[in-house]
Amino acid sequence: MNPSPPASSHEKRAGLDDVRATVADVMAEHRIPGLSLAVTSAHGLLHHEAFGVADLATSRPVTTATRFLWFSMSKVATATAALRLADEGRLDLDAPVATVVPGYSTRGRHPEPRIRQLLDHTAGAPNPLPLRWVQPATAPPTRSREDVHRLLQRARPRRAVGRQAHYSNVGYLLLAEAVAQAAGEPFENYVQRAVLDPAGMRATGYRHDPDAGHATGYVRVPRPADPVLRATLPRGIVGQRHGGYLALRPFTVVGAGYGGLIGDAPDAARLLRLHLADGAIDGHRILRAGTTRAMRDITTPGKPFDLGLSWFRRPADRTAEPEFVEHWGSGAGFFNLMRLYPGLGLGVVIMTNTTQRYDHDALARSVQRAFA
Repeated sequence: MNPSPPASSHEKRAGLDDVRATVADVMAEHRIPGLSLAVTSAHGLLHHEAFGVADLATSRPVTTATRFLWFSMSKVATATAALRLADEGRLDLDAPVATVVPGYSTRGRHPEPRIRQLLDHTAGAPNPLPLRWVQPATAPPTRSREDVHRLLQRARPRRAVGRQAHYSNVGYLLLAEAVAQAAGEPFENYVQRAVLDPAGMRATGYRHDPDAGHATGYVRVPRPADPVLRATLPRGIVGQRHGGYLALRPFTVVGAGYGGLIGDAPDAARLLRLHLADGAIDGHRILRAGTTRAMRDITTPGKPFDLGLSWFRRPADRTAEPEFVEHWGSGAGFFNLMRLYPGLGLGVVIMTNTTQRYDHDALARSVQRAFA
C-alpha cells in the first residue's frame, strides 16, 4: 500500500473537528454520560481526548486518565498471553484442552476441543448470559476464584467442535485456566508480567484501585425497572438513580480471562500499538511477527462474528473498506471498542460509561478519516 502524503495542519484540524462533531452527535443521540478516545499508530499515540462526565452525581469530568471496565476487550490481552506462551513452546495450541487443564472433560459427548479452538471460539463452549458475573470491588479475590470454578462447570461443549464459531465467554475462562497451567502461576499475574508491563500499560490491571479516577457505570432504564435490576445484579452493586440513569457502584468482573481488565483508553491504545507493530513495542518483543498477524487473520465464519484468534468482525463487514478487525467490550455500565485498521497502521479505542449500544462504527470511521 502506498502511504498517503502527510496531512496539513489545516486538514488535521478539520479532521479533528469532524471527529468531535461525530462524538457530540452520538453522545447526544444515545445519551452517553462520558467517553474517552485514543488513536494510535504502530509508532506511538496520535491523539487522545475525553468528553462528558465520569460521574453524574458529582459532575466529575472524564479525562484521558479515567479508567473504565474493559469487559470483553480483555480477551485480546488473554489471547496475546496464550500466544506468547505458544511462541515460547510452553503451550501447545493443538493440544486437547483436557491435557492442559486438570479436571476438564467432555465426558465423551463431543470430540475433545483443542486450545486453538478456545482462541477462535470453535470449541463448542456455551455462552450463558453473564448476568451475575460481577462482584463488588471490595470483595476478596478468593470469592472470584470460587465463582469462576463454578462457571467452568459449564465449559463442556454444547455444539459441534471445530466448525462454526460461536462466541463464548466461558471458552475464554477455560483459556485463562490453560494459560495459568502453562505459565505455572496465576493467570492475572502472568498477563501483568508478560503482556501489560512490557507493553507499558501501567494504568491497567485486574483490580480496582480506589485511588485512581474511575468512570461510574450507568444503566439507562425506567424507574419501575429499578427493583428488577437490584434483584438481578449481586447485592451492593446497584447505586442511586440520577434522572434517567441508574448508577453502579465500583465492581470487578468475575472471570479475568473473559473480561476482567480495568484501565484507561491510552493504555488500551498501547495494546493496539503492539498489534499494529507485529508484536513489539518500545524494544520489547512480546509476540512473534507471524503470530501477531495470524491473530487478525479472520478465517472462521461464525455467529454473531467471524473470528480470528480473538480479533473478529461482523459478517456484514467482510467487504468493508478500509479493512479492519475489532473487539467490543460491553457489560453492566460500559460499552467499549478497540479497532485495528492494519493496512493503514491505525488503531482506535473508544470507552464509554453506558450499557446501551451506540453507533461506535460511525465514531471509528470518523477517526479513520481524520488520521489515515
